[in-house]
Amino acid sequence: MTNDLHLPGDPTPGWTLLIGGGEFSFGETEEADRFLLAHMPPERKTIAFIPTASGSPDYAKHLGIWLQKLDPEVTVVNVPVYRARDLRRGKNLATIREAGAVYIGGGVTNLLAETLRGSATEEAMREALASGAIVAGIGAGAACLGAWTADAHRVGSAIEGFGWLPATAIETAFDPERADTLRRLMSIPEVDLGLGIPSGTALAIAPDRRGTILGDGQLAVVRKPGAN
Repeated sequence: MTNDLHLPGDPTPGWTLLIGGGEFSFGETEEADRFLLAHMPPERKTIAFIPTASGSPDYAKHLGIWLQKLDPEVTVVNVPVYRARDLRRGKNLATIREAGAVYIGGGVTNLLAETLRGSATEEAMREALASGAIVAGIGAGAACLGAWTADAHRVGSAIEGFGWLPATAIETAFDPERADTLRRLMSIPEVDLGLGIPSGTALAIAPDRRGTILGDGQLAVVRKPGAN
């Protein structure tokens, strides 16, 4: 672990957890998962799972079985946000706002970004963070929390994320031997900071924006000259 990284953005009451990828069923994300459980408000043991990137309700079920092995008191609730018509449903928004954690699942980055960006659902996730919940994303879910990430459909292109980390581009499942994608993201004029997060590795961002690296992988951090 290290705590010497400062991330852009305003202070928040809750933590943000960026998981590069990995199979939780094989224990590849266990350190990050235990961190998530330990940083939920103790009186709020529900995790709101966002399945948009994969479109699979079974994802939440299997994640819940895994996390209950680590903490039997926790409950994972699938929030059925799959398309635009789901974004403003009151029950979905209330589940997100009241949860102790929000977990954004992996899958297709473009689908997640284009569906949730600027929506009532994304705003509810921000409100959960503001109430002290921890918000975690894995794979596409982590990549979309930056300002920019790679376009899953067009090699060499980029798409806008949610912008929770301003002027930051995030590449998940990062391979240091194949860093072309991160280099291309750094060429975007609005990007000052690039983060490459390998599978099995996570970056936990504290309320004061200090970063802690979890897992065995090597986080890639690239800053443009003159950037803070």
